[in-house]
Amino acid sequence: MNQIPRRLLIAALPLLTMTGLAVPAQATEVMRMAVTTSFHNSGLADVLLPAIRADLDLEVQLLVVGTGQALKLGRAGDVDAVLVHARAAEEEFVAQGHATHRREIMYNDFVLIGPREDPAQIATAGSAVQALQRIADTGADGKAVFVSRGDDSGTHRRELALWRAAGRDPAAFGAWYKSVGAGMGAALNIAAGMGGYVLSDRASWLNFGNKAGLALLYAGDPALFNQYAYLPVNPARHSHVRNDLAMKLERWLVSDRARQLIDGYRLNGEKLFNFNAVAE
Repeated sequence: MNQIPRRLLIAALPLLTMTGLAVPAQATEVMRMAVTTSFHNSGLADVLLPAIRADLDLEVQLLVVGTGQALKLGRAGDVDAVLVHARAAEEEFVAQGHATHRREIMYNDFVLIGPREDPAQIATAGSAVQALQRIADTGADGKAVFVSRGDDSGTHRRELALWRAAGRDPAAFGAWYKSVGAGMGAALNIAAGMGGYVLSDRASWLNFGNKAGLALLYAGDPALFNQYAYLPVNPARHSHVRNDLAMKLERWLVSDRARQLIDGYRLNGEKLFNFNAVAE
């Protein structure tokens, strides 16, 4: 068995946040799952974890990181499964043999957040690409700031893809482009403090408390579709991973019980996720 002791894993990953339910007095099976900060920030985990424990007698410990870090944990065999939102990276992860398969679970969308006065006028943009072009032009004039997560997360990867589609290179941007290397909540806080624009998943935005002078300014482009997928780590690569528990959890995640909880999760009356798993 080649599993890294938890205390060493935490020491090696100072930015890692671990969360989950306390181990009950009775023996309960435990598995680890790496999830994105956007999933955790949404508050959905607080709904799903107690139901999973009640239904399966299974404690799921979440390691909350960006998508890139989550996939690294999976490659190292430090988690039993991964729940992320960057399809190209997920498919590569499976193709390289790090996961047994990829199963889509739910989706929401990305949204562009910015100051209510909207100096770049993105609210009237015809597409997400045009919205970013307007931000870049306004930023170059010193009248706008854009906050990038800069953390290799699924959100950061989508932002970079949109910049490429817009024909712009963030490496050539000036001081108006702030790459902060932080999770979604922190990036939103920085945007609030600076009066800047930021790309967010809808769930994190709705669950964000410090909206200050920010507003949701642009949404609805198909390019902003945000799919979440579940990837069980391949036990052929890491014999110690609990693939039995990962598969047990997957069966629950594609069940009608999960559908009811995911589709029923709302904040201030607004739906945060849409279940689209297909049970085999």
